[in-house]
Amino acid sequence: MNIDFNKNNDGLVPAIIQDATTKNVLMLGYMNEEAFAKTKETKLVTFFSRTKNRLWTKGEESGNTLNLVDIKLDCDNDSLLIQVNPNGPTCHKGTDTCWQEANNSNFGFFSTLENVITERVANKDTQKSYVASLFAKGINKVAQKVGEEAVETVIEAMDNNDELFLYESADLLFHYLMLLQAKGFTLKDIEAELKKRQK
Repeated sequence: MNIDFNKNNDGLVPAIIQDATTKNVLMLGYMNEEAFAKTKETKLVTFFSRTKNRLWTKGEESGNTLNLVDIKLDCDNDSLLIQVNPNGPTCHKGTDTCWQEANNSNFGFFSTLENVITERVANKDTQKSYVASLFAKGINKVAQKVGEEAVETVIEAMDNNDELFLYESADLLFHYLMLLQAKGFTLKDIEAELKKRQK
């Protein structure tokens, strides 16, 4: 890894810290060559503290260490993306990130879709919302709809029409997200269950 520590004439490069699992950015620090070498050696993220003017291993006092998973160098060789498994909150103020955000898993558009389903159910506008009207019929109806969509997806999987297969797959996933919520769960619960099975 050919890091350009001298680009800014201070011997430091920015190190963006990202949770290896959630992909959330936790903090930004700076490393010199010595901090980088110590991080690789100990597998605990170590910075050069500009305020303390010395090496500083994250969590050396609090115990909230950043356990190294991977290091990537950017295209200009002057900044690092460091993926970690955090041991406790990252920010010295006690929050998960230095932007006061919870370090929760985010599934991109699927998380947005989960939020839309939650809002539609809460609004209970059965005249305008398909989601609300299906929930109003009870969990048995929601579960039945998932079964119907699963059968349609399987049928299309055995055919050669990829467009219809994707259409039915989207229907199945959408209704499954509704069923999860009807049972009081979200994708985070499914993620946790799958993680328990990982070997």
